Amino acid sequence: MSELENGLDLSVIIVNWNVKELLRECLNSIQGQFGGLNGEVIVVDSASSDGSQAMVKEEFPWVRLIASDENLGYPRGNNLGITASSGRHVLILNPDTVLLNNTLPVMVDYLNNHIDVGVVGPQLLNPDGSVQSSRRRFPTLLTGLFESTWLEPLVPDSLLSRYYVLDLPDDEENDVDWVTGACMMVPRRILDHVGLFDEAYFMYSEELDLCRRVCVAGWRIVYLPEAQVVHHVGKSSEQAVTARHVNFQQAKLRYFRKHHGRLAAGTLRLFLLANYAWQIALEGAKGLLGHKRALRRQRIHSYWQVLRSGLRPAGY
Repeated sequence: MSELENGLDLSVIIVNWNVKELLRECLNSIQGQFGGLNGEVIVVDSASSDGSQAMVKEEFPWVRLIASDENLGYPRGNNLGITASSGRHVLILNPDTVLLNNTLPVMVDYLNNHIDVGVVGPQLLNPDGSVQSSRRRFPTLLTGLFESTWLEPLVPDSLLSRYYVLDLPDDEENDVDWVTGACMMVPRRILDHVGLFDEAYFMYSEELDLCRRVCVAGWRIVYLPEAQVVHHVGKSSEQAVTARHVNFQQAKLRYFRKHHGRLAAGTLRLFLLANYAWQIALEGAKGLLGHKRALRRQRIHSYWQVLRSGLRPAGY
């Protein structure tokens, strides 16, 4: 059924993996948000083993559950939900979030009144109420070399402050290059034009890639602090530490290969692998000195698995 036939204003897509309690809290926060909006909520569960699927069926019969027998990854899971949905706007939402106040109507109204906007993201808050970094400028190769590596504390403040948009107030609406995917709303007509998430990413950087395509196509990306969402960071990915390292770095490399070329991605890949090799040496030295040997063994094993993966981005 098309959006014109059923008149849905909004489709909320949530991809879940083993965060049942947080998913319950998220769905409870959504329940009172629709108000005058016509909407639907779709949970795509990636083979959770914690009872998430049963909980959704029993406690939230108004939610449409798509149960997968495999871990789909974030882009593929979202694409499955988007394809099954029919709202005029699509909200991509992490299960470890809580919507505050009138976040959904505020974001829908904003998109309805600003047809030149392709993506809108709310202000994300930490559980203690502090503002969580959620808006970015596009990364340069220099950003990629240092952001989220062990060398990040050593780089000039100006490099990462620009990347993290620290030069703009947290409480003011502004145009940015991209917003993090914990919560982002996109008109369906935009997705029809630029395409869905790139499924060669498994997790991380997929929202960066999508926002870049939206920007290149001529639409704005807007950070809207009038809408607020609490985000418990990384509760799914922290369950698989080695996979998190591999997925994060492979995603970064795929983005640079796709948008900056083979040379940039190759340089970055060698730099990252050297970083992990150095960390193995450092952890080994600490272990030989008798400092937290169990922790050192665990980290060395994790970093060695990253090196063995080669960090070759999917699709190239």
